[in-house]
Amino acid sequence: MAIKSFQSKRFRTIGILTVVAVYFLILVGGIVRSTGSGMGCPDWPKCFGSWVPPTDVSQLPADYLEVYKQQRIEKNQKLAAYLSKFGFEDVSAAIFSHPSQFIETEFNPTKTLIEYVNRLVGVLIGIFIFLTLLYSVPFLKQDRTIFYLSLGSFILVGFQGWLGSIVVSTNLLPVTITIHMALALILVAMLQYAVTRANRQEITESFEYSPKVQSMLWLVALITFGQILLGTQVREEVDLVAFMMNGVNRDQWIDKLGIDFYVHRSFSIIVLGLYVFLAYLIYQLQDKHMSKLANIMLLLVGVEIVVGIILAYFAIPPFLQPVHLTLAALLFGVQFQLLISNHYASQKAIKKSVVSSI
Repeated sequence: MAIKSFQSKRFRTIGILTVVAVYFLILVGGIVRSTGSGMGCPDWPKCFGSWVPPTDVSQLPADYLEVYKQQRIEKNQKLAAYLSKFGFEDVSAAIFSHPSQFIETEFNPTKTLIEYVNRLVGVLIGIFIFLTLLYSVPFLKQDRTIFYLSLGSFILVGFQGWLGSIVVSTNLLPVTITIHMALALILVAMLQYAVTRANRQEITESFEYSPKVQSMLWLVALITFGQILLGTQVREEVDLVAFMMNGVNRDQWIDKLGIDFYVHRSFSIIVLGLYVFLAYLIYQLQDKHMSKLANIMLLLVGVEIVVGIILAYFAIPPFLQPVHLTLAALLFGVQFQLLISNHYASQKAIKKSVVSSI
């Protein structure tokens, strides 16, 4: 029993560290985009052909812009050919129709450093994920689902790394950024579920099961996931507008956005109503753990809406863009944790009811 407890605690520790690291990477990724540092390193996995990035343009060849642009084009031509072969002609064509496709970003030491830190955090997550998989091996005899979730997370991180290289080679092609974000949320959900499942015996709540709460938790989590992806698409439009306007006149950017922005902004009112109703249902359960998570959820959504209003009406302050994205990811994580906790606590209540009736 003591060995099993140690294995569960060890797995939980590394799992929680990995989840925190993923959220931190989302924040760093937001900083990368808000500062325009996405192309701070024009190649991948190295940065300007080196594992340690240059600190001055004098360390680069005179024709570095043309060299790295040509390397990207050749890589993208191969990618486009594969996509066309598998029937994704529209995505293939989009790679070369993007306005910044044939433009190479000039070396900027600050932006290079920011992007390099982003990659280092990615490597750290890779190490954490490997340890998570390693520490999940003992669960093969107890609960194979935990091992398979860890294995799936490990594979997903590898795919995310490859997709990151595509994001760089396509000069931040919008569709790749949205997929990148969606997979990051799925990764967080898989890790949270694995960690909670491995330590479900510590869940002591046994409140009465409520189908309405469970249904609302699923609905709100899925809507939040959709809102984040729509917000990511809005952010892609912002990046495109910023490119077309050479990064100036930020107060005019909102007016040039498409329908996605207005849907995202208006729908947030409905989403807020759903959050409040969900919190009300959770408070009805009279469970301290669930109520605490509901409080955090309401706090996050409140701050998120305030940040969104500032972004929309005060010329999109750059420092708030990564904050908006990170808060949204944290909100999704809290909702998913509510969903998991409600599931296992309710399972305990059902078992308790069965035992008492015998």
